[in-house]
Amino acid sequence: MDLWTSRRRGTNTRLVLMLVSWCVDINAETCRRPLVSSLSPSSFRSSSQLSSSHGPGFAKLNRREGAGGWSPLDSDKYQWLEVDLGGRTQITSVATQGRYGSSDWQTAYQLMFSDTGHNWRQYRWEGRIGAFPGNSNADSVVQHNLQHPVIARFVRVAPLRWNPNGRIGLRLEAYGCPYNSDTVSFDGDSSLVFKLSQRPRQTSTNTICLTFKTMRNSGFLLHAEGRNELGLTLDLQDGRLLLLLRKGKSSRQHLVSLGSLLDDQHWHRVAVEQHGSHFNLTVDKNTKWVVIPPWFTHWDYDQMTVGADQNLDSQNSNRNFHGCVENLLYDGQNLIGLAKQRDQSVTAMGNVTFSCSEPVFVAVTFTGPRSFLRLPGDIGLLSAGVSLGLQFRTWDTEVLLLTFDLPKRDGTVWLHLRDAKVHLQIHKAGKPPVELKAGSCLNDGQWHSVDLRSRQHLTVTVDGTEVASASPTYPITPGGQLIYGGCPAEGNGRSCRNPSSAFQGCMRLLTVEDELVDLIKVQQRLMGDYSNLQIDMCGIMDRCSPSYCEHGGSCTQSWSTFDCNCSGTGYGGATCHSSIYKRSCEAYKHRGNTSGYYYIDADGSGPIKPQLLFCNMTEVETWTVVQHNNTELTKIQPSTERSQHLTHFEYAADEEQLMATINQSEYCEQELAYHCRKSRLLNLPEGGPLSWWVGGPGTGQRQTYWGGALPGSQQCACSLQENCLDPKRHCNCDADHRTVWSSDSGLLTHKESLPVRSLVLGDVRRPGSESSYQVGPLRCYGDKSIWNAAFFAKETSYLHFPTFHGELSADISLLFKTTSSSGVLLENLGIRDFIRLELSSPTEVVFSFDVGNGPLEVSVKAGVPLNDDRWHRIQAERNVREASLRLDELPAATQEAPADGHIHLQLNSQLFVGGTASRQKGFRGCIRSLQLNGVTLDLEERATVTPGVQAGCPGHCGTYGGLCQNQGRCVEGTRSFSCDCSSSAFTGAFCDQDVSVAFEPETSLSYSFEENLPNESNGSSSSHLSPFLPNLNLRGENVSLSFRSAQSPALFLYVSSRRRQYLALLLNKQEQLEVRYRLESSREEEILRSRVRSLANGQLHSVSVSRLADSVTIQVDQHSKEHFNMTSGVEFSGIRSLTLGRVHNSQGLDPALAQLGSLGFAGCLSAVLFNSISPLKAALLRPRAGSVVVRGPLIRSSCGPAAANPHAAENTHHQPDQSGSVGGGQPLVNALRSDSALIGGLIVVIFGIVAALAILIRLLYRRKGACQNQELTKTEDSNRLQFTSQTISQFGLTESQKEYFI
Repeated sequence: MDLWTSRRRGTNTRLVLMLVSWCVDINAETCRRPLVSSLSPSSFRSSSQLSSSHGPGFAKLNRREGAGGWSPLDSDKYQWLEVDLGGRTQITSVATQGRYGSSDWQTAYQLMFSDTGHNWRQYRWEGRIGAFPGNSNADSVVQHNLQHPVIARFVRVAPLRWNPNGRIGLRLEAYGCPYNSDTVSFDGDSSLVFKLSQRPRQTSTNTICLTFKTMRNSGFLLHAEGRNELGLTLDLQDGRLLLLLRKGKSSRQHLVSLGSLLDDQHWHRVAVEQHGSHFNLTVDKNTKWVVIPPWFTHWDYDQMTVGADQNLDSQNSNRNFHGCVENLLYDGQNLIGLAKQRDQSVTAMGNVTFSCSEPVFVAVTFTGPRSFLRLPGDIGLLSAGVSLGLQFRTWDTEVLLLTFDLPKRDGTVWLHLRDAKVHLQIHKAGKPPVELKAGSCLNDGQWHSVDLRSRQHLTVTVDGTEVASASPTYPITPGGQLIYGGCPAEGNGRSCRNPSSAFQGCMRLLTVEDELVDLIKVQQRLMGDYSNLQIDMCGIMDRCSPSYCEHGGSCTQSWSTFDCNCSGTGYGGATCHSSIYKRSCEAYKHRGNTSGYYYIDADGSGPIKPQLLFCNMTEVETWTVVQHNNTELTKIQPSTERSQHLTHFEYAADEEQLMATINQSEYCEQELAYHCRKSRLLNLPEGGPLSWWVGGPGTGQRQTYWGGALPGSQQCACSLQENCLDPKRHCNCDADHRTVWSSDSGLLTHKESLPVRSLVLGDVRRPGSESSYQVGPLRCYGDKSIWNAAFFAKETSYLHFPTFHGELSADISLLFKTTSSSGVLLENLGIRDFIRLELSSPTEVVFSFDVGNGPLEVSVKAGVPLNDDRWHRIQAERNVREASLRLDELPAATQEAPADGHIHLQLNSQLFVGGTASRQKGFRGCIRSLQLNGVTLDLEERATVTPGVQAGCPGHCGTYGGLCQNQGRCVEGTRSFSCDCSSSAFTGAFCDQDVSVAFEPETSLSYSFEENLPNESNGSSSSHLSPFLPNLNLRGENVSLSFRSAQSPALFLYVSSRRRQYLALLLNKQEQLEVRYRLESSREEEILRSRVRSLANGQLHSVSVSRLADSVTIQVDQHSKEHFNMTSGVEFSGIRSLTLGRVHNSQGLDPALAQLGSLGFAGCLSAVLFNSISPLKAALLRPRAGSVVVRGPLIRSSCGPAAANPHAAENTHHQPDQSGSVGGGQPLVNALRSDSALIGGLIVVIFGIVAALAILIRLLYRRKGACQNQELTKTEDSNRLQFTSQTISQFGLTESQKEYFI
């Protein structure tokens, strides 16, 4: 993925413009003629006028007639000025002025359009913003070019704000050009059938374009059919347009759906384009790309039906299209024009008219919680009952539709939504309450009808089918006003009580006693009352179409906002943009995690999905291991039918993840081995290769070299080492030995040729031929991005990169360290927009930006100084919902974006890193691992050619040294750090893995100090003896160990001396710890006894003994330290050896102690450390000749303590009804793998099962119904990928990161 190209929506926008220019002749250069100045006064209307000289006919730009413009009688938000352009016109811009020579002008206004003078449509910038900036005085002209031209006959301007020291005053001009179209109208029983002739193609693409409008939410719009009964259908279902492909009469495949609320009786543009193997479906300004199935290979159609699907039987005729279509083009050919000319290739079915006749339904929009409509209670109502009806559409689940009081205020009736169902509640004094409910999922944004009737029975009917009824013993008749949507501000008392939220949505077709309510009279204040309504328009928006939820997150919405459910996606945040997983095993390691399976997201917020991979952190390098389906040694069964043996390898990672892992790693390898007897490998005597393998990106390329050799050499490793069995051959197997086995093996390390995808072995047919092969897992280490750093030596130095494109979503991640108090870390500017990240003070980081709504800041304050020359992590994200900023492990700070504000971040300057183009003070210090929208910026490469900036930045131990545990020492590296565990009893990358041994009574381990004394002849010495003087005389020592045993008494550590001195650690018969010193051979031993009892209980106990001269401190487990003073000598002289377990040489020991030493020790010892000597590590990991002597069985065990890691939680938590949970920072299988190839085939099978389960469960989840989806609440960002596997048994969890399992 390229950071410097626009994201998908930017690409879609350009594609829309291309399709629009193909389907509609739009020339913005010439379509700018004045449209209003030449109109007669009769073309103007207004809500009211202050006087005859302030009438709407005077509202022409730069004119001074009358009072110099239009002013309404009252200046409020319900005023409007309307212009009739005389016919449908293409409008490209609008200009306004205030009233001439006055203090009257509007400072903000709405712009609305209509074809009929009814059913107005509000123009919205970026599909969201309805307000246009207005004027600041009476005479200056403010002109706005529309982002997308509008085609309409009527233009209406509704002032929103005006000069507070004056009134509303307006002069207006619109610019555009005439609009010509061919239109056809269908009544649900009519259609047009076109016989399409084959003609030479003039373009490489094929396109169907049309524009339609309808008030029905379903209907077949178009069906095209060609050879082999292949067909394409555009089907309107529930207000969305579906693209279907058909093979035969019944086989149908839904490819893609687009658009929403398309039954709003406004024009919508549609384009279907085939280009190669994919379709582009465009509806209005949104485009989706979809791959064409293989069986659909032909585009040329013989016949096209518009308005109906001829394959449907008469019983499904109600699925035909009811509405208007204009400008239907097939590869540029005007099909409606042919129909109007009565061309022989066109057949009209039913009543087809070449105009657009549409019914007028006046809708009303309830815009907020203060909206209401109040109608008088005496309009046609009968005393014997009531008949009320309405249609509504909304996204909310609990809203008030209608309420009224019974006569004499003896009760109240409420008609409202609860749980997206219609509820009728009636409360009457002295009577039991009545409650009816009907319908379901009524918050889906579709039009739904509700009828309330009370004659002999009380009934509630929803959508004409679902009926609920009751028989109250009293008449249900309004005794006063009918209140729709919400209670008036003065009606919060008994006269109007709202059992739910106020209605936000649209209503139409309000009927009282089956008579339609004239809402235009209501608008003119001739009947009833209202507040915060938009009459004669439905302003509902689908905030989930297009969905801004990324990475498969599901979108739910209310009237004013939307939420993304990120559950199961592996991403978090308000729009599921940012990955909850790390980008590499290296990143997990430097959080303090240990070896195990982790989800790896190689490109962060990019399109590559997280994958479960094994991270081996037992070595200095952190290995990412990618298994495949056959890592075992595989014997080839000879076959006389096949001349070659062919095998393919399937990896436990998607192709994108696989290549990303290889590309961002510093080093990769894969073992390739061939074992042979009478089976040649590569070279025939005459030359050509017998065998080869295929590797590399995509399908890979053929490779003829073997493991350990150079690419393209057609050789094996033995040829480079010059030790092949036959010096004339380049591989051992090519020697063609017939009696003995030989082999060729080695590592493939050329990253461009990895991974191995298939293997072809050619010499497998000869009689007596035997062979086997092994291809190991792919292993990579080194994350090139995590240590990529630059040092900014001066505040004026900076790096610059191409413009950052993060129009809808922008995430920034970096680490910094500095000693400066402030500085700009990153900045990118646009004409007015910008984005900036800075250290504003020693304790505060600020993330600021402007997308057109004014500057917005998010800041985080740390409790400690940030200029401490330690690494600190910043993660900032901006999306259409909110902005967030996280510093280190502090809670994230968030700031919500305006609900209907600008959403596109438009930048055009270079991206500055470490400096700024707009501010004086840049950043002085280090920045590393800078990633923008998942793409790593190569700071080091740019720094090498930039003065004042240095590539790389040392000094990591100050931040990460705490990861080195158990006396491990942090060692600086050029691009990282490592832990030196030589002075620790532990091992592992962070000195956090204990070394434990299970002892039997006959086991004895002796470590000789004398064997490691400096050799006087050669001067060699051991680095492990640095704490000891050459004569091995000690005035103090530190001993620590852990043990687990049920034996009492028991001796488990004994240190001897050449001068008959000793130190012994043992359990006595009372199961107490005793430390025995004998530092003077002429005196009795001193026994130091701990007060802690019951130590031989089979539980793990830790012991530490520290002596300095005659002062000794003993601590057992977490008990208080015990202090002792010795009375004998203070120097332990001439120490000779340390023994664990049975003591064979008891010379100089007290007889009782010697007898105890001869019994041996049965139990577990771990983490044994004598000063800096770890005898268990020496015996098991670094055995040296003469230094360690082992008698009896010595078995490595896991009986010691688990690594105490304060940086990674190891606890397992369980949620109700869940099998377990795991944090994104914890391994799914926390086990060290010395040979990761053992799990190859199993992992691939598991991944297959998991993928199938995930798809099945996701399908089941989505099929629970739209109603349930609407009720979903926002899921916390901590949800995790769902995964099921028998190999996952123990899980770690952090409270901030949880995962739920199926």
